[in-house]
Amino acid sequence: PGDPGEEEEEEEEDEPDPEAPENGSLPRFVPRFNFTLKDLTRFVDFNIKGRDVIVFLHIQKTGGTTFGRHLVKNIRLEQPCSCKAGQKKCTCHRPGKKETWLFSRFSTGWSCGLHADWTELTNCVPAIMEKKDCPRNHSHTRNFYYITMLRDPVSRYLSEWKHVQRGATWKTSLHMCDGRSPTPDELPTCYPGDDWSGVSLREFMDCSYNLANNRQVRMLADLSLVGCYNLTFMNESERNTILLQSAKNNLKNMAFFGLTEFQRKTQFLFERTFNLKFISPFTQFNITRASNVEINEGARQHIEELNFLDMQLYEYAKDLFQQRYHHTKQLEHQRDRQKRREERRLQREHRDHQWPKEDGAAEGTVTEDYNSQVVRW
Repeated sequence: PGDPGEEEEEEEEDEPDPEAPENGSLPRFVPRFNFTLKDLTRFVDFNIKGRDVIVFLHIQKTGGTTFGRHLVKNIRLEQPCSCKAGQKKCTCHRPGKKETWLFSRFSTGWSCGLHADWTELTNCVPAIMEKKDCPRNHSHTRNFYYITMLRDPVSRYLSEWKHVQRGATWKTSLHMCDGRSPTPDELPTCYPGDDWSGVSLREFMDCSYNLANNRQVRMLADLSLVGCYNLTFMNESERNTILLQSAKNNLKNMAFFGLTEFQRKTQFLFERTFNLKFISPFTQFNITRASNVEINEGARQHIEELNFLDMQLYEYAKDLFQQRYHHTKQLEHQRDRQKRREERRLQREHRDHQWPKEDGAAEGTVTEDYNSQVVRW
């Protein structure tokens, strides 16, 4: 059977890079949050031949389709993923084994449900991987490295609205939490028929239980902490505080996350984190469906209010991402400088070694090079 919800998105595009130099100089990045060195240092000794697995948490309309394709088609590997024309999934096996190293839509399909979130994946992935790989007497456990992509909340929200307007629903998503899916009372639908095609932005914003609102926080938080989808479990303000803090913690502790608005930096950080290289560079698309939507300041403000948790998460994520990027760049510059110094030192030693001083030679510290010269003379 095909994967559930394969009405899924067509190719997603990316936003222009706000850091692109306009007048030849980059805007200076000023950090806002205090992160520890541990938070900024991301290096995974990824063992593709062992038991390590990359798990991609794909949030709707964050450029995840594009990034997911990079993972299966664009990484330079000893044994590349096998992608056959006409098939939705690729086979990503470890070299010489029939075991998969990547858990994602394009490798394992929606095995934990369509667009499974952090709560669903962390509860479901280990068991699914055990089943898939039929382990025999495996003594050591797997390492799961979670990764995701985030996007500016207003652009993401508009992109989701345009997508739903064209007929997408994601209604086959399971939203599993604490062992069950939410009841219709806990998670009502915003529309009566099969889909919500043709919905206006006003209608889209007016539905209070629209899952597009604060989607990124909800999908990254541990929903068990707030009683899952049961809104009577605690008051709204307490629930929001816990969700935001949980989403920040989970994001910070993931092996890697990228930002749709920074494609090249996302590529750079992924390559340095996992010590894997992409074959061709990521591209930054300037025109997207969201960027084509003309909205007035009032509508923009309303979207920001509806996504006030996502707005806070994104500010945090952007700051952490930029700090990680600058920290990694700095480390790389230091390593390069050290390497150049070492090379110059070796060259100097080599020169001194080739032409020893006369008096040194008289003391019996004659080098092989010097002896061979004497023989030649």
